[in-house]
Amino acid sequence: MTKPLPPASTSELMARVNDIAGLTLGEVAASYAFNTPENLLREKGWIGQLIEYVLGATAASKPEPDFEHLGIELKTLPISYSGKPLETTYVSITPLTNLHGVTWQNSVVKKKLSHVLWLPILSERELAPTDRIIGNGFLWQPSALQEAQLKKDWEELTEMIALGNIEQINGHFGQVLQLRPKAANSKALTQAIGPNGKEILTLPRGYYLKTEFTRQILAEQFGVG
Repeated sequence: MTKPLPPASTSELMARVNDIAGLTLGEVAASYAFNTPENLLREKGWIGQLIEYVLGATAASKPEPDFEHLGIELKTLPISYSGKPLETTYVSITPLTNLHGVTWQNSVVKKKLSHVLWLPILSERELAPTDRIIGNGFLWQPSALQEAQLKKDWEELTEMIALGNIEQINGHFGQVLQLRPKAANSKALTQAIGPNGKEILTLPRGYYLKTEFTRQILAEQFGVG
């Protein structure tokens, strides 16, 4: 099959989402002749790449929502048999320098999380990648409380970065948003603000949504624990 064009509207996007609900990743990959790895150890991004391809996402790695013309970000969410998230959700890479003038309102995190298409995927470890089942996708926008939580965490973490405290940040910081290393290997270093304002080399960092936050999103949508 030819590569799907970007959906022209939100309703067209959701029609595509509904078309793949209940199918396995293997079934979807086969119907689009999409290359399938034997395991995900070396192909961790395969699931996201497959879903982006099938739904017609356009942003790739740009700091824009995946469906740029619709302003909608796609997030696949691995879940357990009981419907709970199995891991944190990656949001975006974090700027570690040139933070002057950066605010929550113009941040990539806010842009990415303003309108999200969540796509739960049954992903228990015993299931081969091709046997994992796509659930019912849904659109979500943060409530005033949720955005306040995200903004508070983002501002506190950004302030720590700006003050040269990047190496003190770990996954325990933040109520709903955490900051942790995001790199292919330990040699992939980048510049950051260090103590006394001097530049240092450190691992790139990424923002992730904590599982309790995404569990609450699922609970609001489906009424699961």
